[in-house]
Amino acid sequence: MYIPATQHAVQLVGPDELLLNTAKPVPQPGAHQVLCRVEVCGLCFSDLKLLKQFSAHVRKSSVLSGVDERVLEQLPAYVPGAAPTVPGHETVVQVLAVGPQVRRYKLGERYLVQTDWRWLRTANSNAAFGYNFEGALQEYVLLDERIVVSPQGESMLLPAARDKAASAIALCEPWACVEEAYAVRERQAFQPGGAVLVVVDAEVPAAVLQNLFSSFDLPGIVTWLAREPPPATWRLPVESIVELEAAPDAVFDDVIYFGANAGTVEALFAKLAAHGLLNLCLCGGHFGRLVVAALGRVHYGGLRLTGTPGNRPADGWSRIPATGEISKGDKVNVIGAGGPMGVMHVVRNLCHGLHGISVYAGDLSDERLAALTAIAEPLARRHGLGYHPYNAGTTPPAGVAFDYAAVMAPVPALVAAAVVQAAPYGIINIFAGIPAHVTGPVDLDAYVAKGCYFIGTSGSTLADMLVVKQKVEANRLDTNVSVAAVAGLDGAVEGIRAVEKQLIPGKILVYPACHGLGLTPLPLLEKTHPAVFQCLENGLWTKRAEAALLAAYSSPHRL
Repeated sequence: MYIPATQHAVQLVGPDELLLNTAKPVPQPGAHQVLCRVEVCGLCFSDLKLLKQFSAHVRKSSVLSGVDERVLEQLPAYVPGAAPTVPGHETVVQVLAVGPQVRRYKLGERYLVQTDWRWLRTANSNAAFGYNFEGALQEYVLLDERIVVSPQGESMLLPAARDKAASAIALCEPWACVEEAYAVRERQAFQPGGAVLVVVDAEVPAAVLQNLFSSFDLPGIVTWLAREPPPATWRLPVESIVELEAAPDAVFDDVIYFGANAGTVEALFAKLAAHGLLNLCLCGGHFGRLVVAALGRVHYGGLRLTGTPGNRPADGWSRIPATGEISKGDKVNVIGAGGPMGVMHVVRNLCHGLHGISVYAGDLSDERLAALTAIAEPLARRHGLGYHPYNAGTTPPAGVAFDYAAVMAPVPALVAAAVVQAAPYGIINIFAGIPAHVTGPVDLDAYVAKGCYFIGTSGSTLADMLVVKQKVEANRLDTNVSVAAVAGLDGAVEGIRAVEKQLIPGKILVYPACHGLGLTPLPLLEKTHPAVFQCLENGLWTKRAEAALLAAYSSPHRL
């Protein structure tokens, strides 16, 4: 089997420094290693975060646990810190060579890569393919069986059907991130055994405080800040403090606040640990102004916020939905719907199988909306659902209260606007990656009065990938509807810049085998590659189009 000594690869060598290396060595696999050919790689908005932050990105740092350090030392594709990396994580690969001690993977097998390796912990996150391990914007990628198999025995290489286009399988990765945004399960009570901070700024009936933990699994410890001592009936450790500054930052799983002091709430966000929950009991009060909320931590830190106009924390918990899923009859607003991920949200919800759904698709670009409508309108008609595209700058919907909003742009003002536009008990999905440190002013009086709820997720799980892959393989979902352009590695850098500037209304697919292919939107194929263009169906990417493109760039020396 022919494997060349060198290959083409896109490398990130520093912050905002991308280059095309046309002579990157192709490594020979070690005893436990697997060499794969990259069939295709999708470009992702997340690639931009790595591009800008480089070694400062939480998933570019060193692996601290989860695998023997000697395994990492043996893998040249492990590139933490300032070492150059190869980005790209939406991919399908084929096994070309294996080391003598590899047991699970065989020559010729085809796999979808699950890129989020959560058991390999870094200082503030986890390892990931395309970050601190080289990714798929190259012709060949080296993996290690001891790394891509979790301690529970789950493989991060998912068998891929051969009768599907590589593009359709590779795009399961971003579609899985969309699936996770809805499938995520929400905590509706205290974290059992967790740390709780209770801050009392208002008059609260003694019975409310005495029974605070009576209906829930007990936390591990309570930190108490109030004028009065904590109830003597509590049978758990309590530490009293006299000022909020005495409470440590980023350690509390639950914060219960009785009162309506905006400045206090703004300070309380810092006290929450990852996946922490802030429960606001306004006790009949009002903030009277916008409150600066930690919006970036909703997406990246799993932070959650609920509340009640009254004084019973249980009422706040009762407003938390079990999952992030849409419901029958919902009016769903996808904000930034014309971008690659927005298209996925619109299509996913139109194909989800719920009756009475109305999907509103907002974008600032009429061109992107037209491209989306060509995909979404036939789906809406087929399923008997409402589809309402609108230009957010010129023709925003008036008088519509949304049960669900999915925010595709990392703009805090859009999150704040979604609160104003929300229906009672509206869910606001902060899907776009607002940086973790970014805050934004929000009308928390309206948020609490309506019973709104922010959710946000980052990445996907193995279960999400399997759900989407099964839909694709059963012909219940065509992920190719989101493809807008193709390229070889020669056009990948331009493609990443196009993602950065939002120039392409959909996903860009990179085919490493297509040497010399620049960034090519699908409509331009009619002039540059007419045989490929003829294989599109209603302007959409297909398996036949993929085969025709690869045939046009085939070589007897390339597999």
